[in-house]
Order: sequence, then C-alpha cells, then structure tokens
Amino acid sequence: MQQFDRPEQAIEHEQQQILQQLEDWLELPMLVLSLVWLGLFVVELIWGLTPLLDAIGIVIWGVFILEFVLRLVLAPRKFSHLKTNWLTAISLLLPALRALRFVHLLRVFQTTRAVRGLRLLRVLTRTNRSMRSLTANFARRGFGYVMMTTAIITLVGAAGMYAFEQEAPNLPGFDSYGTALWWTAMLMTTMGSDYFPQTPEGRVLCFLLALYAFAVFGYVTATLATFFIGQDADDDEAEIVGAKSIDALRNEIVALRDEIQSLRQGN
Repeated sequence: MQQFDRPEQAIEHEQQQILQQLEDWLELPMLVLSLVWLGLFVVELIWGLTPLLDAIGIVIWGVFILEFVLRLVLAPRKFSHLKTNWLTAISLLLPALRALRFVHLLRVFQTTRAVRGLRLLRVLTRTNRSMRSLTANFARRGFGYVMMTTAIITLVGAAGMYAFEQEAPNLPGFDSYGTALWWTAMLMTTMGSDYFPQTPEGRVLCFLLALYAFAVFGYVTATLATFFIGQDADDDEAEIVGAKSIDALRNEIVALRDEIQSLRQGN
C-alpha cells in the first residue's frame, strides 16, 4: 500500500483515483454524445434545427455540464483542471448565450460580424470538445484515429465554410453543403481549388483547416513510407536489404563466433 507523508497527499491521491475511474466509465458514453452533439451542430449550420432536435441538443448540453462539474469537483487541483480544459468550458458556455437569445440580440443591432465570429468560436470549441472525447478512446490506435479525426474535421469544417460563405459579399459562395464538402475535402488533400474564402471568418477557418491538412498529410506520407519500407524489408529481392537477410547474416556471425571459441578451447 502506498504511504503518504501528509494527509492532504492521501486525499489528493484518492480523488485522482476516483476521477480516473469516472473518466474510464464515461469514456464511451461521452464519445457517443459528443459525436451526436457535433452532428446536431452540423445540421444547425446547414439546415437549422427542428424543435425536437433542439431539445435533444439541450439535453446533451446539460449532460456535458453535469459531467464537467463532476470532474471539476473531483479534480485534486481545480485551477490546473480548468486551465487544461478551458476550451471545453467555453464550448459549454456558448449554448447558454444562445439560450438567453444573445445571438438574436446581436442580430437586432445588426452586428452580423459579431454573430459570425460567435459562430466561428462555436465551430472551434464544439469540435475541440468532440475531439477530446475521441482522443480518450482512440488515440492509441494511430493511423485509424487520424483518419477518423480527419473525416470529422472535414464534415464540420465544410459545414462552417458553407455557413460563412453562402452569402459572400463580393463573389457567390457555396451554393450547397455538397459543394462546401468537396472544397474542404480538396483542401484536406492539399490540392485546393479555385475558390478563396471572402468572409474573415471563412478565411480564419480555411487557414486552420489548411494547417491541419498540412500536418496530417505529412503524417500520412510518413506512415505510407514506413509501410512500403517494411514490405521491402521482408522481401529478400528488394533494393533495400531484407530484414530476413540481416537476421540470417546475424545468425551466421553468431555461429561462426561459437565455432572459433570452440576451436580455441580445443587448442
């Protein structure tokens, strides 16, 4: 049993264990709810929510608030916990502004840019909330996790670009979500397209998507290169010296060394 010098350390250790058990138990349910919540947000950006879907989103939001508060209460170092999860806290605060009709108040005063800026913040924070749940469940699976994350970011990013660029002031923007999805997919492959975002929010989101695509493209390239090099290493006839040949040479060296030692002992 672990010994502690002070009672405070024992209490902190016990709180940390309880928090870890809670996180392990809530990993899968929170992942499912996070993906549903993110899906509802995509629907809201593109088509708008029906009263039923809006009610489902509010219920999920309440569950997230309860989970966040419970984690905060159990966290041994609450300030460090808040510092680590500040984006999650913002993602839970923004729906409260919507519930209080704050966005409608901005529209009354014709602050369209403020509304779009708030929407961009919601895109970033909601995606971050879902990515944290996804990381807790699939981060150890490497390539599959990266592909799943990329697919989610592409879908949400396309919804955000469609919401910002469908009424671009200078040039006609995306006429449908399908067009925005195709454009975002091309951006993710680093190929790009002829359209450039016109709104400031669209440009910021485009920059963040391009930054992510650049990092992921390098990871995918390195993964594929490692795979093909591994295939060549198992092939004795490949240009790269095969792993089997190296193992055989190593075994021959060991056998030769043993034979030399036995000859020396015989003399």
